[in-house]
Amino acid sequence: MKLRGIELRRVSMPLVSPFRTSFGTQTERDILLIKVVTDDAEGWGECVALADPLYSAEYVDSQQDVLRRFLLPRLAAHESRAELARFGAAAVAGLLHAVKGHRMAKAAVEMAVLDAELRALGRSFGRELGAVADRVPSGVSVGIHDSIPQLLAAVEGYLDEGYVRIKLKIEPGWDLAPVAAVRDRFGGDLPLQVDANTAYTLRDARHLAKLDAYDLLLIEQPLEEEDVLGHAALARELATPICLDESVVSAQTAAAAVTLGACQIINIKPGRVGGYLEARKIHDLAAAHGIAVWCGGMLETGLGRSANIALSALPGFTLPGDVSASDRFYRTDITEPVVLVDGHVPVPTGPGLGVTPVPEVLERVTTSVEWIDF
Repeated sequence: MKLRGIELRRVSMPLVSPFRTSFGTQTERDILLIKVVTDDAEGWGECVALADPLYSAEYVDSQQDVLRRFLLPRLAAHESRAELARFGAAAVAGLLHAVKGHRMAKAAVEMAVLDAELRALGRSFGRELGAVADRVPSGVSVGIHDSIPQLLAAVEGYLDEGYVRIKLKIEPGWDLAPVAAVRDRFGGDLPLQVDANTAYTLRDARHLAKLDAYDLLLIEQPLEEEDVLGHAALARELATPICLDESVVSAQTAAAAVTLGACQIINIKPGRVGGYLEARKIHDLAAAHGIAVWCGGMLETGLGRSANIALSALPGFTLPGDVSASDRFYRTDITEPVVLVDGHVPVPTGPGLGVTPVPEVLERVTTSVEWIDF
C-alpha cells in the first residue's frame, strides 16, 4: 500500500428530528470524513466526534486540527510510509501512538486505510474482522422527549418499523416515569434498556435501583466516565446489569473494568476506542471473560454505519446494537441507505466497507475540502 494523499472533507447532515440526550440536543451533524488515496484504491473513514466536547473531550474541529498538524504528518514520514506499505492498517495505531488521546481521529484514519487496503484485496470489512452472520438485529436509540405521550408515539413508530430493541435515553427527572410508561404500554417482552450518558452519581444508587422493577437489559453508563470504582459499587446495589460506554476507551481500560466488576456488559464504539482493530480486541477480551458486548452508534452516515454493522456480526455481539437504518437519522444518506428488513440490517459483502458515497449527494452536503499530498 503506497499512500498518495489524504482528503479531509466536512459535511453537514440535518437530522430528521432533534435528538436529545442528557448532554444536549442535536439537530444536525457536522461530520469529518477522511478519504485515503493509494496507488491501488481509495478508502473512506468517518470521524464520529461531535461539534462540541460534550460526549467526550474530542470535538470535530479539534480532530481536524490534530489530523492536519500531528497525525497525518506522522503517516507521511518516510519510515511510516514504509511501515504502511508492509503492514497496512495494522500499522496505523502504532505509528500514531505517540500522540496522546484523539482516538476518534485515529479511528477515522485507520478506518480509511483499512477500507483502501481491503478494496485493493477484494475483501470485505466483515470478513476481515471475523463476522459470522450475514445480518444483525437492529435496535434503536430513542432520545429524551418533551412528554411521555410523545415518547410513546415515537417508540410505537419504531416498533412498527420492525426494530427489535428499544433504548431510552434518561437523565435525572426523566427516568422512572418514561420507563414505566413504555413497559406498561408495550409489555414485559419488549427488549428494553436505558442510557444515562454519565448523568448520575453514586448518591443516586437507591433511585437507580428502582429501575430493577422493569426488567431492563441493562443500564448504560450511569456515572461519570472516570468513575470505574463507582460503577463497581453501583453494580453491587443494582440487579440491572451495568453496561459501560464512555469509560471504555481501549482494551486495557476494558480489562480493568472487568477485573474490578464495574460492568457485566460493554458497549463497543469503534471511534471511542481508537478504531475497529482495537474494537475487535475488546470483543475478544470480553468473550474470554463471558462479558456480553454490543455496538453503539454515534449517528454515523452510511460509511460508519456499514462498518459498525460488519463489527456487529462478530460472534460475541450477542445483544442488538444501535445499528439502525439510515432513515432513523437522515432523510438522505451520503451512501446507498442502510435498510431495515424484518428487524435486521444486512452485513455488507462488497470490498472494504461495501459502500461508497453517492457523488452528487456528497457534494451537496459538503462544507469544506482539504487535500494533503503525500
